[in-house]
Amino acid sequence: MQLNPISEGYREAPGGDESELLSNAKDGHVDDNGSSDDRGICDYLLTFVSFLLFLCTLPISLCFCIKIVQEYERAVIFRLGRLLPGGAKGPGMFFILPCIDSYQKVDLRVVSFDVPPQEVLTKDSVTVAVDAVVYFRIYNATMSITNVENANRSTRLLAQTTLRNVLGTKNLSEILGERESISDTMQSSLDEATDPWGVKVERVEVKDVRLPQQLQRAMAAEAEASREARAKVIAAEGEMNASRSLKEAAEIISESPSALQLRYLQTLTTISAEKNSTIIFPLPVNFLARLLPNEGK
Repeated sequence: MQLNPISEGYREAPGGDESELLSNAKDGHVDDNGSSDDRGICDYLLTFVSFLLFLCTLPISLCFCIKIVQEYERAVIFRLGRLLPGGAKGPGMFFILPCIDSYQKVDLRVVSFDVPPQEVLTKDSVTVAVDAVVYFRIYNATMSITNVENANRSTRLLAQTTLRNVLGTKNLSEILGERESISDTMQSSLDEATDPWGVKVERVEVKDVRLPQQLQRAMAAEAEASREARAKVIAAEGEMNASRSLKEAAEIISESPSALQLRYLQTLTTISAEKNSTIIFPLPVNFLARLLPNEGK
């Protein structure tokens, strides 16, 4: 079992000799920051020489030894390759020794980047291109420097892989209709994976889902056929309701013969109001039957 140095203690990792590392820690060879507690004579000597060089070159050395970081930045300092205790420095001014100290600035602001469109094979064997946007920030500058080579690049690559893995377990209908749940799943998965790097994933949003042209045409035809089917059902229901209303009206008219005459006059009034040059007078069928010759006689 190996011990990876991070700012808040040790994190277990597979491999290595556990007994050897534990014995070294008991003997004082490894401190809480994962560096050697016994720095050695050469280390102290170089530190003394560097400090002496700083004193001899005053005040010119102040321009090279005093550094400033902004409010949103932190500086991780290494002295002879070892991480200085106390964690990252800043904001404001901090002091470094010439020749033996080196530092790296870390930006703590929220960073956003676009995940390139990924060709994803869904659970129902449909190929779609999906892109997303990720918002993240570094909350621990020391971990982002010591535990990963490039935290920003690693987070970007991990976001692409996570997008493929999450969408590969979803159907096409779930991808199109459950974007919020997919974003929450990706956010929690990314946040858990990047926590050892000192990175906090704030938000993940699925931007666009691109379907193949053939699938778009098939879905459009399906939607059109569904709309036509619904239109036919609605028209049939309307005809059924109209037939029931006409049946009830016919039963009411049959009870009073004068009602038919009133309806006849109302129809003539409606036709004449439209200023038509031709008016058609409907004649009762019984009246026409009297004018026709009786073939039975």
